[in-house]
Amino acid sequence: MRRIAHLSDLHFGRDRPELLEPLVSAVNDLSPDLVAISGDLTQRARARQFEAARDFIERLNAPTLVVPGNHDVPLDNVFVRLLNPWGRYRRLIDRNLEPEFRDAEMTVIGVNTVNPLSWQRGRIARRAVGRVCDVFRDEPAGRTRIVVVHHPLEQRPGERKGLMRGARKAVDALAACGADIVLCGHLHRWRAGSFAERAGRAGVIQAQAGTGLSHRLRGEDNDFNLLILDGDEARVERHVARGGGFAREAVARFRSGDRGWASSDRVSCLAGDARLHGRP
Repeated sequence: MRRIAHLSDLHFGRDRPELLEPLVSAVNDLSPDLVAISGDLTQRARARQFEAARDFIERLNAPTLVVPGNHDVPLDNVFVRLLNPWGRYRRLIDRNLEPEFRDAEMTVIGVNTVNPLSWQRGRIARRAVGRVCDVFRDEPAGRTRIVVVHHPLEQRPGERKGLMRGARKAVDALAACGADIVLCGHLHRWRAGSFAERAGRAGVIQAQAGTGLSHRLRGEDNDFNLLILDGDEARVERHVARGGGFAREAVARFRSGDRGWASSDRVSCLAGDARLHGRP
């Protein structure tokens, strides 16, 4: 069994300071095997915002895997964005924009989907997908294969932000080479479901976290995910800011079969669940 805390869109610089301590405590109390952060650590990619994000990451007890988001390149300094878009991120967060994590049960690969020249939309390059698939094909059977990106690979109809370039081809390729789960953010909306389950393609879970700290809520609550992976079963729990802490509010369950991953039931809403932070 493995447990992954999945955070996204922290947006230091436009964050809610009153949620910082509860978020650190909630994540640490869950004792995850890994914390994955899917981008937008900052609001405007300024040094002091990266420093606040770094301080937050250093307070997490578990190993971390972090990828950048589009807000992590300078929007308001065109010269820096064109000539050295990742300088501050590399100096203050991680020199590696596409980190990897492995243990006895899972392989997690980060992919940088930010296009500094097209600031909002993003792209997933064929080269990056090929790198992921090369790794996944060589992994032994029984390991969970996870990709962490900032931009979603699939969005609901009517979403005002455009789907990133290359997403549809990436879905085909990742499903074909054995990806199990995609973790993403960007939209400040929570979603957990299976996709790519159609003729010739295995089902893949996409778990989308909202925003952990930002006050740009877009009609939803601050939240983060806890993924619980146990053989051919997976759960995505949504933990929402409530009453000065974070409470588990919804659970999506999935089961792996001959056609990959599929939802095993509808999302269970746990409104009013008083259990904070602890293991189920």
